[in-house]
Amino acid sequence: SLSPSLPPHTPRPMRLASPPVILLAAAAAAAALPGGVRTAARPLLSRTAAARCGADRRLSRMGLAQMPTRRTLNEMTNYRMSNSPTPNTFKVGRATVVHAESGNMFMDAIKNLQDSFSNVQMPSVGSDGKKTAVITGASSGLGLQATRSLIEKGYFVIMGVRDVEKAQMVAEEFEFPEGSYSIEEVELEDFDSVRRFARRLQSGRQVDALVCNAALYLPASPEAQYTKEGYERSAQVNHLSHFLLTNLMMPFIQKSKDPRIVIVGSITGNTNTVGGGAVWPWADLGKLNGLAEGGKGVPMIDGGNFNGAKAYKDSKLANMMTVLEAHRRYHDSTGITFSSLYPGCIAESALFRDKKPWFRKLFPLFMKYVTGGYVSEPEAGDRLAQVVSDPLCKKSGVYWGWNGGAKTVAYLKVSANPEERGLVGAGGAGGEIFENEPSGAVKDEEKAKRLWELSARAVGLPYDRSYVDVLPETAAEIAAKNGPKSLPGIPLPNFVPDSRGKLDKRAAEGTSSAILEGRQ
Repeated sequence: SLSPSLPPHTPRPMRLASPPVILLAAAAAAAALPGGVRTAARPLLSRTAAARCGADRRLSRMGLAQMPTRRTLNEMTNYRMSNSPTPNTFKVGRATVVHAESGNMFMDAIKNLQDSFSNVQMPSVGSDGKKTAVITGASSGLGLQATRSLIEKGYFVIMGVRDVEKAQMVAEEFEFPEGSYSIEEVELEDFDSVRRFARRLQSGRQVDALVCNAALYLPASPEAQYTKEGYERSAQVNHLSHFLLTNLMMPFIQKSKDPRIVIVGSITGNTNTVGGGAVWPWADLGKLNGLAEGGKGVPMIDGGNFNGAKAYKDSKLANMMTVLEAHRRYHDSTGITFSSLYPGCIAESALFRDKKPWFRKLFPLFMKYVTGGYVSEPEAGDRLAQVVSDPLCKKSGVYWGWNGGAKTVAYLKVSANPEERGLVGAGGAGGEIFENEPSGAVKDEEKAKRLWELSARAVGLPYDRSYVDVLPETAAEIAAKNGPKSLPGIPLPNFVPDSRGKLDKRAAEGTSSAILEGRQ
């Protein structure tokens, strides 16, 4: 059985029947390593062979054969292996929980041992006295500007990126000081890459803050695109992979004196805002039956027809729900501060590269001079860095906003101070940080529990079976999730052809999602 004395967020090592099995797995893994690394591994293999009494403890320390971590409903901690014939199933109180990993401890031991040798560039833990933040999507846009701002505040930043060479080029362009950053590869369309990324992070510096920032936006895609795991791309990149990374990193981050996890939200996922509630399509996860059906090959989280803009909005809604659910499950026991934020409308962001040229030219002007919601990338980066570093943002479970929280339309502010007067509104530039009010959908606790369990099943973490069944839907609910396609703010009935996703001259210009994949 698994030790019930450990807190629910702590990895629980699995009992192995025979230490020689461990030795065999370790030897096989070492055989696949380069000669120099095999030499370094020999003492480890010797210790493993001799450690009959302490095998579990040593395996836990090396990261071998660990049970992924989670905290279940009502904070139940009595984990026992189930007598169920279903593999990888165990009991949590009266609930049946499924561990969705492969169940092959031999192969897992080989892969984990190989991964333990894969990172040789990380600086030693806290040797420079700097706090450490990890930011995904740090090579452009909001993530890059947040990296710049945190480095200016004295942080060491680990840039999690797809393209290491590109990240190195922009780091040199921004003149980031040597010793203030490192670059790590992570592909959020690949769960295995996320796991390797987490293992490398856990073998290096103590991480104080994790910032889940990277995002994929495909408004012009005519059909859903899928990752190798079979999930719709924006759902996996924006939500599922960050959910997995958050769960993998929590036990490590909680060791920090000021542990924080920040997941970037969006005005578009909040229907109680101008941008989220007044522009169709609205973010709506329905009954989450898309994920309940297995998620693989299903175009939308709610199980409806694909809509690229809604897929992005739904993923941001899922991000913000995840922050609040993580706060409810883990804050009290781990001390981690879980936060989300809307940094303002970064109208010139590369996230909009899939839009038509006229939109990319006029949208920043519209946000500056009509709505007052415009925010520059540097200011947005400073806002994100503030949530990571400011003692004011130590409160957990908060959705942070600035300057009206994107709930107001533009108005002309009169002031004797030239710096304070002008067009204001919709969460635009300037203003003070405050606790924003999430929408009712973001605060829906029952749906958040279901989202958590379905997401855990999707990424291979333990989950509660009682939350993952496909739920019945009324005719109205089915019609709603398969509703009309739309242009921004203009709903179109299904019988009207929607040409948003057709690849036109933008493909030749190299600006469509087919060329640049919609990624920052």
